[in-house]
Amino acid sequence: MENKVKIARVQVGLTQQQLADQIGVTRQTISLIEKGKYNPTLKLCLDICYVVNKTLDEIFWKEKENGENEKNNR
Repeated sequence: MENKVKIARVQVGLTQQQLADQIGVTRQTISLIEKGKYNPTLKLCLDICYVVNKTLDEIFWKEKENGENEKNNR
């Protein structure tokens, strides 16, 4: 899953460990989320958003590719 967790985390001056501590997960979980190798629950996504003061859309929204839009418009 593509996301902007790392960008948002760095903008507020937090390490992976500090973010993890604030939301009650491990640093490894944050690392995997940032790499797109772990799909967090909605609750975890919201917890991250609250800590970095961003919306779900700002961090986790993925734009549809043109091919997807054409399929959905048929």
